[in-house]
Amino acid sequence: QVQLVESGGGLVQPGGSLRLSCAASGSISSIFTAGWYRQAPGRERELVGAITSGDSTNYADSVKGRFTISRDNAKNTVYLQMNSLKPEDTAVYYCNADIITLWNDYRNYWGQGTQVTVSS
Repeated sequence: QVQLVESGGGLVQPGGSLRLSCAASGSISSIFTAGWYRQAPGRERELVGAITSGDSTNYADSVKGRFTISRDNAKNTVYLQMNSLKPEDTAVYYCNADIITLWNDYRNYWGQGTQVTVSS
């Protein structure tokens, strides 16, 4: 059983920073591409950014220059560093990853989400 668990969300003032973590646990062989998505109330879920197994990254235009995705393969963890946060960044943030298990089972997984609220 593979699980993704996000942490690090919370309430922050505009201009502040947060770092989200996504820890994968279970019988994991490798994590390939991992991404962060977000969903604000009444809106579609959108891609924030992603990182490949080769550490290439891409970001939504709305967060370029403010957000950074990184990964620690030894810890099976992906991070989202969010700086210069704006009220419009308020959303539930979800981790997503393509994972191959020890039994060569290749699947896409989602975390349960963590709330980020940017407000004064």
